[in-house]
Amino acid sequence: MERRDAGSGPGPGPGPGSGAAALAALGRRLLWALPAYAAGLLGLGAGAVLLALALYAGWRRRRRARQRGLSLAARLQSDEEAAVRAAAAGLGAARGELPAWVSFPDVERAEWLNKVLAQAWPFFGQYMEKLLVENIAPAIRASNSHLQTFTFTKVDMGEKPLRVLGVRAHPGTHKRQILLDLNISYVGDVQIDVEVKKFFCKAGVKGMQLHGTLRIILEPLLGDVPIVGALTMFFIRRPTLDINWTGMTNLLDIPGLSSVSDTMIMDTIASYLVLPNRLLVPLVPDLHEAAQLRCPLPRGVVRVHLRGARDLRSKDRFMGGLVEGKSDPYAVLRVGTQLVTSRVVPNNLNPTWDEVYEFIVHEVPGQEIEVELFDKDPDQDDLLGRMKLDFGEVLKARVLEEWFPLQDGGQGRLHLRLEWLTLLSDASKLEEVLQRNRMIVAKPDPPSAAILVVYLDRAQELPMKKPGKEPNPMVQVSVQDVTRESKVVYNTCSPVWEDAFRFFLHDPANQDVDIQVKDDTRQSSLGSLSVHLSRLLEAPELTLAQPFPLEHAGPASRLYMKLVLRVLFLDAPEAGSPPPAPPGTLELPVGADAGTSSARRPSKASPDPQFGTEAVLRIHLLEAENLVAKDNFFRGMVRGRSDPYAKVRVAGKVFRSRVVKEELSPRWNEIYEVVVDNIPGQDVEFDLFDKDIDKDDFLGRCKVPLRRVLSSHFVDEWLPLEEVKSGRLHVRLERLELSPSAAALEQVLHANSLLQPSRGEELSAALLSVFLDRATDLPLRKGSKPPAAFASLAVRDVSVKTKTCAPSAEPVWDEGFSFLIKRPHVEVLELQVKDEGGQPLGSLSLPLPQLLAAEALVLDGWFPLAGGGPGSQVLLRAQLGVLVSQHSGVGAGGAPLPEGDPEPLEAAAGQEEESGAGGAVLRQRLPPTESRPEQEPGGAPLGRLQLTVWYHADERKLVAIVHGCRKLKPLSKELPDPYVSLVLLPDRSRGTKRKTSVQRKTLNPDFNERFEWDVPPEEAARRKLEAHVKATVSFMSREKEVLGKLHLDLAQVDLSEGGTHWYELRDERGSP
Repeated sequence: MERRDAGSGPGPGPGPGSGAAALAALGRRLLWALPAYAAGLLGLGAGAVLLALALYAGWRRRRRARQRGLSLAARLQSDEEAAVRAAAAGLGAARGELPAWVSFPDVERAEWLNKVLAQAWPFFGQYMEKLLVENIAPAIRASNSHLQTFTFTKVDMGEKPLRVLGVRAHPGTHKRQILLDLNISYVGDVQIDVEVKKFFCKAGVKGMQLHGTLRIILEPLLGDVPIVGALTMFFIRRPTLDINWTGMTNLLDIPGLSSVSDTMIMDTIASYLVLPNRLLVPLVPDLHEAAQLRCPLPRGVVRVHLRGARDLRSKDRFMGGLVEGKSDPYAVLRVGTQLVTSRVVPNNLNPTWDEVYEFIVHEVPGQEIEVELFDKDPDQDDLLGRMKLDFGEVLKARVLEEWFPLQDGGQGRLHLRLEWLTLLSDASKLEEVLQRNRMIVAKPDPPSAAILVVYLDRAQELPMKKPGKEPNPMVQVSVQDVTRESKVVYNTCSPVWEDAFRFFLHDPANQDVDIQVKDDTRQSSLGSLSVHLSRLLEAPELTLAQPFPLEHAGPASRLYMKLVLRVLFLDAPEAGSPPPAPPGTLELPVGADAGTSSARRPSKASPDPQFGTEAVLRIHLLEAENLVAKDNFFRGMVRGRSDPYAKVRVAGKVFRSRVVKEELSPRWNEIYEVVVDNIPGQDVEFDLFDKDIDKDDFLGRCKVPLRRVLSSHFVDEWLPLEEVKSGRLHVRLERLELSPSAAALEQVLHANSLLQPSRGEELSAALLSVFLDRATDLPLRKGSKPPAAFASLAVRDVSVKTKTCAPSAEPVWDEGFSFLIKRPHVEVLELQVKDEGGQPLGSLSLPLPQLLAAEALVLDGWFPLAGGGPGSQVLLRAQLGVLVSQHSGVGAGGAPLPEGDPEPLEAAAGQEEESGAGGAVLRQRLPPTESRPEQEPGGAPLGRLQLTVWYHADERKLVAIVHGCRKLKPLSKELPDPYVSLVLLPDRSRGTKRKTSVQRKTLNPDFNERFEWDVPPEEAARRKLEAHVKATVSFMSREKEVLGKLHLDLAQVDLSEGGTHWYELRDERGSP
C-alpha cells in the first residue's frame, strides 16, 4: 500500500467523514443556546441566565486552576531543578538563572538523621555495653587460656554521637534494591577500659575518630511490612582512623608503633566492614536470600595493564639539593583490600613496566582503583603522585586507555589500560577467551580466563582426634599455589563458617580446588577434599551446590559448599588501534620513520587529535562556614577559633589560599586558573587546614568530579566537608569557553579587570596552544656532528621544555604545550633551540598580536630561526583562544566605545606606584583600553576622564578603575605631570581617599589603575564619587594645581553592569 505524507501533495476531496464533523460542530454550537431556550420555557429572565453563566465560568476556572496546580506539583516532584528553573524564567529571570545560594547537589545533607542519632545515642551505648560484656568478652576468654580473666571494666560511648555529613542515593542494579552512600564522621569521647586480672594488665581507649563513606543497601524490597528485607552495610574504601590509647596501650602511641597499631586495627575493621566483606542485618525472619546477600557474586573483573609513566618528579638529590638526580619509581595499585606492587625501575623518570593485574569489582558505582607512585629509597619511600578512577567509567567504556595526570602534588602522567571483563554463566565462550589470553604477554602472572567463588557454609560430624574434646575447626581452600583460610570456630564438631573465597583461574578445565579441614590448635587434619573444576564446566549455570563427603574423616563427615564458576569475557573489539600517545606527542603512521621526514617536507604542522582540546578551569574559592575550632586553651576549657587556609588540587597543580586569622567562617574570594583535559577519574580537591606554629590541623576536605564541571560548564555549590564533624565550603567552578575570534577580547579584558580579586594573579584572557612539530637545517656542532637538540618555550615567567632528540640536523619533536595568557596584545612567545650541552642553535620571538591579526587566531607553518644557520627553520602551529566567561555577572557595558579621536594612546610604562593617602590601598596595573573618547561637537573644555565604576557583589566592594584622560588643558606653557585623586563622599577622611600614579609630561595620560572601597551594597548607591585631575606645580613645591573635576552621583550609575564611560571634566570653581 502506498503511503502519502501529510502536505506532500493534494489530498483527497471531501468525503463522508468531513460532513459528519461539520454536523457535530453545528450541534455543539446549538447546545450553547440551550440554556437560553430553557430559561424562556421556564419564564426566567435575562438575570437568571447571566447568573448561571457566571457560576459556570467560576466553576470552570477553579477546575482548571486545580488541574494546573496538580500538574505543577507532579513536575516539581519528578524534576525539582527543571521546575524551579522554569518558574524562575516565568518570573523574568534570564534563562531561568537562580541565585547562588540555590543549588541541587548530588550529596544531600541529613540534619534530621543527625538529630535522630543524637537522641538515640545513649541507647546505642547501652546496646554496645551489653554486646561487649555478654558476647564479646566470653568469646575472648574462650579463645585463649591466658585470657580467662579478661573483662571490660568500663564501656562508655560518650555524649558525642556519630554524624552523617551527607547522603547520596544511587539507582540499584535492579528494582528490588536501593543504594545509599553515607559520608560519616565520628569524633567521639568514647571510653572503653579492659583488664586482664591474671597479669595485672589494664588498657583501653579514650577518644576516637573515624571518617569514611559507608554504603547501605536496602535489599530485597518486599510487598509487605517492613518493605525492606535486610540491610547490608560496608565501607567502599578503607576509612581513616585515629585512636587515643590509655593504660598499657599508651605504648602504641610511640612513634613507629602508632602507625603499625592503627594499620593492624584498620586491617581488622577491613576484614569485617570493607569490601568484599559485608555486615548483613536481616529485618525479616527466615530470609532466603541471606547467604546470597552476605556474599554476592562480583559485578565484574577489571584487568589493569600498567604500561608506564612519563615526566615524573626527581626525588633523588645530592650535595644538599644542588645536584638533581632521578628517581627509582614503582607503583602500588589498590582496590579496597586488594593490593599489588610493581617492580622498581631504577634511575628513570620515564619508567616502563608493562605489567598486568586483575581486580575483583563488587560495587559500581563507588568502588575505585587507586594507583600511587613511589620513589624507592633505603629509608622512607617518597610519594611521586597518585591517581584515582571510579570503575563506573571503565564499565561505561569497556576498554579505557589513557595517560592519566598524577594528583596530590605529583607531576607527570601514568599510562594505564583498563578492561572490564564480564562474568558469563556458560562455557560457550571459554575457548575464545583462552585463545585471546594466549596472545597477551602478561607479567607477573598470565591473564585469567575465569573466576571461582567458593561459598563455605558449614560442616557436620567432624571427627574428634582426642576423646571428649571437641576440635576448633578451620578450613584451607587452595587453587594451585593460592591458599585462603577461614575463621576458626571453637569447640564444635559441626562448625558454621558462612564465608566466601575467590580465585582467578587460568585454565579451568585443567585445574582443581583442594580443601583441608584442620583443628586449629594442633593443625591436625580433620578431613580433606579435592574437586576437579571440569565438573563445574558441565554443571547447570557452572554451579555446584551440595554436601561433599570428606576423605580421611568420619563416615558421616560432610562439608556443605557452593562452587560457582564464571568465565571472564571482554565484550569489546580486538585491539586494532594503536595505544594513545602521551599528551603532546604525535603518533607516526606505521612504517614511518622520523629520520626520513626531510624527504617529504610538510608545509603544515601535523598535531595529534588531542591537540587544542584542553579546557581552562576557573576555580573561585569564596568562603567557608561553621568550621571546627582547633585553637583551644587550658586543655580545651577555653574554646578558641582557627586560622583557616585552603589547598586546591587539580590536574597535578596545587594552589594555596591566604590564611584568615581567628575565623570559623572565613571569606577568601580567591580565583585560580588551570588547564585541564577531559580524562576520567580526575577531581577538584579542596583541603582545609588550621595554620599553627608546629603542625597544621586538618579542618576537612571535599571534592568535585572534574568531568561534572566540564560537562555542565558551571558549578556553584556549598560542599559539606568530609572527615570532620562540621563545616562546609562555598566554591564556584567554571569551564571558560574558547572563542577563535579577537572580537570578544576587549570585553573579556574589561570583565577580568572588574572580577580581579584583591589578591592573586591577574586573570587570564586567552589560551595559547603551541604544537612544535620539527626543525630543519640546524647548524652542525664541531663542524660535522649533528646536534642532539631540544627546544624551550616561554611566555612571561612560564617555560616548558621538549624532549631531547637523537643527534640530527632535522629533529622531530611532535609535542604540544599550553600557556595561559594574561594580555594577548603585549605578550610574546619565546622559543629557543639548543643542543643537549646548552649551546644555542637558533631562536624565535613570536609576538601574540600577530596571532590576533591572523585568521581564526591560528598561525601554522615554517618560521626562520634567528642566530642559527642560513636555512634553519622550525615548523609549528600556534593557536589562540579567547577565554569567555558565561557566568561573570558583568554586563556588556565594557564593550569598546566608538572610535573618533585620531590622537594615538600613549602607553603608561615604567611608572612607579605611590602609596595612597588612606594607608593600605589596592592599586593594580590593568591592560590599556583600546577605546577612544566619544567625539562631540566642540569637545570638552577641560578634557575628559574615562572611568569604570562597578559594585563587586562577591567581595562586597565598590570598584573604580581610572583608565585615562584626554585633551587636558594645561595651565602653563609646560606640559603637566597629571594624576587623578578620588574621594568617596560624603566622607572626606583619609580612609576614603585614593590616587593614581603620576604620569610625566602629557596631556593624554593612561593610568589603568583599580581602587576599592569596603562599602555595603545599599550604602554604595547613596554615595558620590569625586575625582580631581591634578598636576604638581614644580619639583620643589608641594602645591598642586587642579586641571579638572568630576562629581559623580552613584545613584545615577548602574553599578551592576560595570560600564566604562567618558566623563567631561569641569572647572573646580564652577562645579558643585
